[in-house]
Amino acid sequence: MPETAGPVHDAPHGEHSSRGPGRILVAVYGILALAATGRSTLQILEYFDRAPLAYLLSALAAVIYIVATIGMARGDRTSTRVALLACTVELVGVLVVGALSYAVPSAFPDKTVWSHFGSGYGYVPLVLPVLGIWWLRRVRAASSGVR
Repeated sequence: MPETAGPVHDAPHGEHSSRGPGRILVAVYGILALAATGRSTLQILEYFDRAPLAYLLSALAAVIYIVATIGMARGDRTSTRVALLACTVELVGVLVVGALSYAVPSAFPDKTVWSHFGSGYGYVPLVLPVLGIWWLRRVRAASSGVR
């Protein structure tokens, strides 16, 4: 009898993300991580005195996107948990910062990743964590045999 692969959460290199929606999510998270890193680095180095809170929050968003990307790509049990936590923090962050950017516009004079609910990025920062959480929970449920 041939051996079968173990559960997805034990896969060493994220087999769950090698096809379909998982692969797309990893790619989008990777692109957003690069974009947020580049933008926040420029903002901090060149314009920090204009809106320090906003730019530091953009840098935090970049770190969270990097962590989520790596966690989803790796796909082992611990990495998946870390990615789920990162997506949850991301969702809370975009909701809080998005609301604050309307309530206290002087704190966000320039667009940042999460300001105005990610409008500068086509609202991808608002939708992406919801999709990420959905996907990671789906993968976790499938790997434990729950449907």
